[in-house]
Amino acid sequence: DTLAVDLVRSWAAPVAVETGSPVTVSVIEYPEVLAPSMLVRLRYLQGKSILREDTLALRVSLWRDVMVSAIPLNRGDSLTLQVIETRRVDALRDRDSLSISVAGADYVFSRAIPAGRPLTWRDVMRRSLVQKGQMVEVLASDGSLVISMKALAMQDGAKGDAVRVRNVESKREFIAKVTAENRAEVRF
Repeated sequence: DTLAVDLVRSWAAPVAVETGSPVTVSVIEYPEVLAPSMLVRLRYLQGKSILREDTLALRVSLWRDVMVSAIPLNRGDSLTLQVIETRRVDALRDRDSLSISVAGADYVFSRAIPAGRPLTWRDVMRRSLVQKGQMVEVLASDGSLVISMKALAMQDGAKGDAVRVRNVESKREFIAKVTAENRAEVRF
């Protein structure tokens, strides 16, 4: 990432009153978060004397590599480095764009995407490891006691998600945490 800061108006540093004594510039007020336009308050000191206080208007850019679809993509396709290109954008003005650091993670496309379009968080979702209607192996554990059972997934779930499952023998529904492809666990 590259941060670029430009002055909106020209600025002149204060002239030292005494020779030999340097002028110190302190930032006394600034925004809590980065924004495309910001005001920063400065105080100019020479020794212990305040020469003046000033407000600077700044234009700020945060340049970041983001993902752009290299080819037309379909719902359910995996997000891989082979299907994307990178483009540098100002992340403060284009906040929803996906950073290149997300590539290779366990994401799939949530909708069809035309070639050449910057990708956003609305375009991707975590890949489901458990699908509604599938049989999953559920491990129930309590200390060193571990029981394995088959259950029917009642909803989709990605790794770490809590999903409802139904025990095929007792027909009871309960919540299990997705751990891997067609696997979940319950702790007592």
